[in-house]
Amino acid sequence: MDDQEAMNPEYIILHHSLTSDGDTVSWGAIRRYHVVELGWRDIGYHYGIERVNGTYEVLMGRMPTEPGAHCKQSGMNYKSLGVCLIGNFDEAPPTPAQWRKAVQLVRALMQVHKIPVERVLPHNYLAHYKTCPGKMFDMERFCMALEKGQY
Repeated sequence: MDDQEAMNPEYIILHHSLTSDGDTVSWGAIRRYHVVELGWRDIGYHYGIERVNGTYEVLMGRMPTEPGAHCKQSGMNYKSLGVCLIGNFDEAPPTPAQWRKAVQLVRALMQVHKIPVERVLPHNYLAHYKTCPGKMFDMERFCMALEKGQY
Protein backbone atom coordinates (compact mmCIF):
# COMPACT_ATOMS: atom_id res chain seq x y z
CA MET A 1 0.00 0.00 0.00
CA ASP A 2 1.38 3.41 -0.86
CA ASP A 3 0.59 6.51 1.16
CA GLN A 4 -1.96 7.68 -1.44
CA GLU A 5 -4.13 4.59 -0.98
CA ALA A 6 -6.62 4.84 1.89
CA MET A 7 -6.31 2.23 4.61
CA ASN A 8 -9.44 0.26 5.47
CA PRO A 9 -8.83 -0.83 9.09
CA GLU A 10 -9.76 -4.37 10.08
CA TYR A 11 -8.29 -4.33 13.61
CA ILE A 12 -7.77 -2.01 16.57
CA ILE A 13 -4.52 -2.41 18.52
CA LEU A 14 -4.28 -1.11 22.11
CA HIS A 15 -1.06 0.35 23.50
CA HIS A 16 0.17 2.19 26.58
CA SER A 17 2.85 4.85 26.53
CA LEU A 18 4.90 3.46 29.46
CA THR A 19 5.11 7.06 30.71
CA SER A 20 3.42 8.71 33.65
CA ASP A 21 0.27 10.67 32.90
CA GLY A 22 1.03 13.96 34.57
CA ASP A 23 -0.50 17.37 34.11
CA THR A 24 1.50 18.09 30.97
CA VAL A 25 0.53 16.73 27.59
CA SER A 26 2.78 13.75 26.83
CA TRP A 27 1.18 13.27 23.40
CA GLY A 28 3.33 16.08 22.04
CA ALA A 29 6.45 14.52 23.55
CA ILE A 30 5.60 11.18 21.94
CA ARG A 31 5.04 12.89 18.59
CA ARG A 32 8.40 14.71 18.88
CA TYR A 33 10.15 11.43 19.75
CA HIS A 34 8.59 9.61 16.79
CA VAL A 35 9.30 12.44 14.32
CA VAL A 36 12.59 13.90 15.56
CA GLU A 37 14.33 10.91 17.16
CA LEU A 38 12.98 8.09 15.00
CA GLY A 39 12.60 10.08 11.77
CA TRP A 40 8.98 9.08 11.13
CA ARG A 41 6.69 11.46 9.26
CA ASP A 42 4.23 11.65 12.20
CA ILE A 43 3.34 10.02 15.49
CA GLY A 44 2.87 6.28 15.04
CA TYR A 45 -0.59 6.02 16.63
CA HIS A 46 -3.94 7.12 15.25
CA TYR A 47 -5.44 8.09 18.61
CA GLY A 48 -4.28 8.81 22.12
CA ILE A 49 -6.17 9.10 25.40
CA GLU A 50 -4.60 11.43 27.92
CA ARG A 51 -5.54 13.63 30.86
CA VAL A 52 -5.57 17.26 29.77
CA ASN A 53 -6.50 19.92 32.33
CA GLY A 54 -8.05 17.33 34.62
CA THR A 55 -10.21 15.44 32.10
CA TYR A 56 -9.42 12.64 29.68
CA GLU A 57 -9.35 13.66 26.05
CA VAL A 58 -9.09 11.75 22.80
CA LEU A 59 -6.12 13.15 20.91
CA MET A 60 -5.59 12.78 17.18
CA GLY A 61 -2.48 11.19 15.77
CA ARG A 62 -2.23 9.98 12.21
CA MET A 63 -5.33 10.22 10.10
CA PRO A 64 -7.38 6.99 10.32
CA THR A 65 -7.04 6.52 6.55
CA GLU A 66 -3.22 6.45 6.79
CA PRO A 67 -1.09 3.44 7.73
CA GLY A 68 0.24 3.62 11.27
CA ALA A 69 3.67 2.96 12.75
CA HIS A 70 2.54 1.21 15.93
CA CYS A 71 2.60 -2.55 15.20
CA LYS A 72 4.70 -3.95 12.37
CA GLN A 73 3.95 -7.57 13.26
CA SER A 74 1.64 -9.31 10.75
CA GLY A 75 1.50 -6.12 8.68
CA MET A 76 -0.79 -4.50 11.25
CA ASN A 77 0.41 -0.97 10.48
CA TYR A 78 -1.50 -1.31 7.20
CA LYS A 79 -4.69 -2.88 8.54
CA SER A 80 -5.22 -1.57 12.06
CA LEU A 81 -5.85 1.58 14.04
CA GLY A 82 -3.42 2.21 16.90
CA VAL A 83 -4.90 3.55 20.14
CA CYS A 84 -2.42 4.58 22.84
CA LEU A 85 -3.51 5.21 26.42
CA ILE A 86 -1.05 7.56 28.10
CA GLY A 87 0.22 5.91 31.26
CA ASN A 88 2.24 2.99 32.52
CA PHE A 89 -0.18 0.14 33.10
CA ASP A 90 2.58 -2.20 34.18
CA GLU A 91 2.58 -0.21 37.44
CA ALA A 92 -1.10 0.71 37.92
CA PRO A 93 -4.35 0.17 36.01
CA PRO A 94 -5.92 3.01 34.03
CA THR A 95 -8.15 5.33 36.04
CA PRO A 96 -11.91 4.72 35.72
CA ALA A 97 -12.25 7.95 33.71
CA GLN A 98 -9.53 6.95 31.24
CA TRP A 99 -11.01 3.45 31.01
CA ARG A 100 -14.46 4.88 30.14
CA LYS A 101 -12.98 7.19 27.50
CA ALA A 102 -11.08 4.25 25.95
CA VAL A 103 -14.22 2.10 25.83
CA GLN A 104 -16.18 4.97 24.25
CA LEU A 105 -13.50 5.61 21.61
CA VAL A 106 -12.91 1.96 20.72
CA ARG A 107 -16.68 1.22 20.54
CA ALA A 108 -17.13 4.17 18.18
CA LEU A 109 -14.23 3.01 16.00
CA MET A 110 -15.67 -0.52 15.95
CA GLN A 111 -19.03 0.83 14.77
CA VAL A 112 -17.64 3.20 12.14
CA HIS A 113 -15.24 0.62 10.67
CA LYS A 114 -17.40 -2.48 11.35
CA ILE A 115 -14.66 -4.13 13.41
CA PRO A 116 -15.80 -7.01 15.66
CA VAL A 117 -14.63 -7.18 19.27
CA GLU A 118 -12.51 -10.26 18.39
CA ARG A 119 -10.33 -7.94 16.32
CA VAL A 120 -9.60 -5.53 19.18
CA LEU A 121 -6.18 -6.76 20.28
CA PRO A 122 -3.54 -5.87 22.84
CA HIS A 123 -0.21 -5.03 21.23
CA ASN A 124 1.42 -7.88 23.18
CA TYR A 125 -0.81 -10.39 21.35
CA LEU A 126 1.31 -9.72 18.26
CA ALA A 127 4.55 -8.44 19.81
CA HIS A 128 5.09 -11.08 22.49
CA TYR A 129 8.15 -9.32 23.92
CA LYS A 130 5.99 -6.31 24.93
CA THR A 131 3.60 -5.93 27.87
CA CYS A 132 1.47 -3.41 25.96
CA PRO A 133 -1.15 -2.25 26.98
CA GLY A 134 0.28 -3.18 30.36
CA LYS A 135 0.28 -5.98 32.92
CA MET A 136 -2.47 -4.24 34.88
CA PHE A 137 -4.72 -3.55 31.87
CA ASP A 138 -7.52 -6.13 32.01
CA MET A 139 -8.08 -6.89 28.33
CA GLU A 140 -10.80 -9.46 29.00
CA ARG A 141 -12.79 -6.95 31.07
CA PHE A 142 -12.20 -4.27 28.42
CA CYS A 143 -13.63 -6.48 25.66
CA MET A 144 -16.64 -7.35 27.85
CA ALA A 145 -17.26 -3.62 28.35
CA LEU A 146 -17.04 -3.12 24.57
CA GLU A 147 -19.61 -5.85 23.96
CA LYS A 148 -22.02 -4.55 26.63
CA GLY A 149 -21.47 -0.87 25.92
CA GLN A 150 -20.62 -0.26 29.55
CA TYR A 151 -18.65 2.88 30.07
